[in-house]
Amino acid sequence: MKNYVKNFCSRGMSWSWTGPVILSIVALFFKFTGNELTFTTDEMVLAILSSLVLAFVATGISIVYEIETLPKATAGLIQGAVLLADYLVVYLINGWLPLDQIWIFVLSFIAGFAIIWFIIYISIKNRIAKVNSKLQG
Repeated sequence: MKNYVKNFCSRGMSWSWTGPVILSIVALFFKFTGNELTFTTDEMVLAILSSLVLAFVATGISIVYEIETLPKATAGLIQGAVLLADYLVVYLINGWLPLDQIWIFVLSFIAGFAIIWFIIYISIKNRIAKVNSKLQG
C-alpha cells in the first residue's frame, strides 16, 4: 500500500504543472477572442492552486490500474468516480460551474469517460489479440 501512495504522489507531482498551464492557455484564448478575463488576486491564486490540485489528483489516480488484485472495470469505476469528484469540487469552489448545471456536467462527464474508457479498452484488447496471434504461430 505504501508503494501505491508513493506512486500516486510521484505521478501527481510529475504532472501537476499541467493544470496551471492549461488555465493559462484558456485565459489566453479568451484574450485573443476579445473576452479579456479579469481576476482578483484571490481568484487567480485559488484558480492556480485548485487547478494544480485537480491535475495532481487526475494524474495520480491512474495508479489504480497497477493494483493487480483490482479488476480493470473496478479500477475504471474508481478512477471515474475520483475524477468526477475532483472536477466537481474544483469547478464549484472556483465558481466555474453553476449549481443548476451540475447534472449536465455529471451526465457529460459520465458519457465522455465511458466512451474514452471503451475506446482504450477495445484498443488494448485488439493489441493483445495480435500479440497472442503472433506468439501462437
